[in-house]
Amino acid sequence: MLYRKAPRTGDELSILGFGCMRLAQKDGRIDEARAARQVRHAIDQGVNYIDTAWPYHGGESEPFVGRTLAGGYRERVKLATKLPAWLVQSRADMDRFLDAQLQKLATSRIDYYLVHSLTGDNWERVAALGVAEFLDRAKADGRIVNAGFSYHGSREDFKRVVDAYPWEFCQIQYNYLDQERQAGAEGLRYAASKGLGVIVMEPLRGGMLAASPPPAIDAIWQEAEQRRTPAEWALRWIWNQPEVTVVLSGMNGEAQVEENLRIAADARPGSLTAAEADLIGRVSRKYREIMKVGCTGCGYCQPCPSGVDIPGCFDVFNAWHMFGDQGARFVYVLRGSGVLSGQPTYASLCSHCGDCVQKCPQGLEIPDLLEEVAREFETGGVGEREAMVRRLFGQ
Repeated sequence: MLYRKAPRTGDELSILGFGCMRLAQKDGRIDEARAARQVRHAIDQGVNYIDTAWPYHGGESEPFVGRTLAGGYRERVKLATKLPAWLVQSRADMDRFLDAQLQKLATSRIDYYLVHSLTGDNWERVAALGVAEFLDRAKADGRIVNAGFSYHGSREDFKRVVDAYPWEFCQIQYNYLDQERQAGAEGLRYAASKGLGVIVMEPLRGGMLAASPPPAIDAIWQEAEQRRTPAEWALRWIWNQPEVTVVLSGMNGEAQVEENLRIAADARPGSLTAAEADLIGRVSRKYREIMKVGCTGCGYCQPCPSGVDIPGCFDVFNAWHMFGDQGARFVYVLRGSGVLSGQPTYASLCSHCGDCVQKCPQGLEIPDLLEEVAREFETGGVGEREAMVRRLFGQ
């Protein structure tokens, strides 16, 4: 395991952090035994940064992490969690959430505490409610050690937030597709120039950049002199940049854990050749050509008041356009008809309430995109496909 020093804290942090938003699941809940084995194994192999948050896994991630770090593991890691800024209505709420998180995590302190999912607008709101005084007080009384923020707004507002408080660190979405989105490469360099440690989330774009690539992308990868998996290319591209402190990976499979650990033992800044960097640039441009929706599958938009499975709809839509997946129409009906879940989740159920737009970290115009999905998949024989699906499942 390689380590990088957080500039303001002096902590030697593992370049690979374990993100606990997409833990292994069983029957719709965290598969606690399996996920705990994965987290503890990663720690045994040198990972020392564990990241969770109030809403992950419907509120179950923090208690899971608290239980998993028992038996001596808590003392071996830096623990990060986040203040759910969108739920905060008063200064007192901030203390209420933090105290509840300390209890759920079975710890007396949070090593790296973030104000969660900021944009310029909601930073102004929580700032007006007294978040700076809250962070100062919580650091002074030992409930948190270091203060930071996670970010999903514009690059211009990002710089303003960086300069608004003496943060020790920040967390940004960053990967080879998102160099110009949100904080982007410019924001990464700006935060680093101000002495902040930079934690990277979504390095694989919700797993998309680790999946078997579309033919047009695979053809570019095949030109590389040294063969690597798509996940390794994506992770090495980020770790190639010295401004990055930690990369969070939402690992939920044993093979993922082992691959990420292997890469994190060797991925040093400046280790990519010029030819390899150019290759990744070509892949990035090709992905942007063929990808329809920039959804990472984070699920922040859920639950939809109308019952739409928003990430599921976009997943099928992207698969159709990137891979030419002829089974996508069948998969869409299988998921959307309610045959498996008991409730329909079609894109056409969208009522344009706008609830999802307010929650989306990517700033997607979700209702408009759902209309595109419905036009693509809910015309031209959708009734026949649903009838076939119901026959297959005995309904």
